Amino acid sequence: MEVTDKTRADIKGGTLIKYNGAIKLLEVAQVPKQHVPEFQSIKKFKIFNTNNLWIKISAIADVVKAGLLKDIDIIANPKVVRGTNVIQLETAAGAAIQFFRNARGINVPRNRFLPVKATSDLFILQSDLYSIHDGTLIMNPLRPYPSVPIVKLGQQFKNVSDYQRRLGGKVNIIELDQLTISGDVTLGRDVVLKGTVIIVANDGCRIDIPNNAVLEDKVVTGNVRILDH
Repeated sequence: MEVTDKTRADIKGGTLIKYNGAIKLLEVAQVPKQHVPEFQSIKKFKIFNTNNLWIKISAIADVVKAGLLKDIDIIANPKVVRGTNVIQLETAAGAAIQFFRNARGINVPRNRFLPVKATSDLFILQSDLYSIHDGTLIMNPLRPYPSVPIVKLGQQFKNVSDYQRRLGGKVNIIELDQLTISGDVTLGRDVVLKGTVIIVANDGCRIDIPNNAVLEDKVVTGNVRILDH
């Protein structure tokens, strides 16, 4: 199993533990609530599962023939779907690692893990932080440090259609550390974000960040409207 170093953006990712003499995948949904902060600590659990698995076909055949997969953990994952609380029952492919002899986790470079699970991930990949060379995403060499910025987009950006409507174009985040956007917010074209930027539109307020705006270590709140004329 490919794992990589955990950052504060990866605190929900599953990790590997030793349990009853075997390697086992532990997901956040399997952790009692009182222990979740401990699970999410980047000091205690320093790596997480990238969902890349390398498995010998004959080893899979042996596990299937032995009927071991019937004992794979079932994860009860609470979710909210269209305002309704539901419990999603799921199994993780990586959870089968406990049934394979000599299974190992391999710590790989961060550039092998660029998931798009939410619009916040899409925001990073669509920025100027990455470019494609020979089919591989390469981080912009102008970024002063190798870590990926932490981006948190509010509910108004959750759906792809809303996200696209609120984003005017590619954003410059080469020097961005953290970005938090909440509420009715839109970003114009060629916006530059540096350091830590927080943009919060409270209930009844709207914030339009204009084209070519530069925000460095700023907190933006209240009403900021850009009107066509």
